[in-house]
Amino acid sequence: MFGKQVRIHNSVALPLLVTMNRTLGYSRVSTSKQLSDSQIKLLKGAGCEETFVDVQSGATRNRSELAKLLDMLCDGDTILVVKLDRLSRSLQDLLSIAREIEEKGAHLRSLQDPLIDTTSPNGKLIFGIFAVIAEYERDIIRARTLEGLSAARARGQRLGRQEALNQKQKDKVLKLRSCGQSLRKIAQIFGVSKTTIQCYVRLADT
Repeated sequence: MFGKQVRIHNSVALPLLVTMNRTLGYSRVSTSKQLSDSQIKLLKGAGCEETFVDVQSGATRNRSELAKLLDMLCDGDTILVVKLDRLSRSLQDLLSIAREIEEKGAHLRSLQDPLIDTTSPNGKLIFGIFAVIAEYERDIIRARTLEGLSAARARGQRLGRQEALNQKQKDKVLKLRSCGQSLRKIAQIFGVSKTTIQCYVRLADT
């Protein structure tokens, strides 16, 4: 908010509060060894009043500076990134962030991806296409997963987590246990946890 002096009847000066749309930068590097200086310089040169920097993988949405930036967005503001992958490495996550920005009446721009500019109709269209592609990708993955499970069942495969020991090994476990071998020692022999051995022994006793 900025104050601006306005004269009324040549005698009284009253402050008129006007809202200025802000351009806010976002920069991300994956490790502390990488430098965000070049990103910040580009964002500042493009008119960013403030830049939020995360040192974290783009694969996770849980980023403190991004959360802070999204929380302070106002209607008409613009988030500017040097490249779209600085904001997210996942299309699904990117669309989620873009929706949150849009819900606040704000915009998203990318310096190196000129088509990504939701201040323009073309930019909004691009994100609409992204959303359709993401939904199509989800449907394809879902269909392939179901087909794979169906084919596995048809081949008689057991689905789910593979057991740590096969039947021959389980028989050996019970034999060692009956000979007085400790659970810990048996677990070491087969390279599994003591809890796993306890489970097999308990099931054999039921």
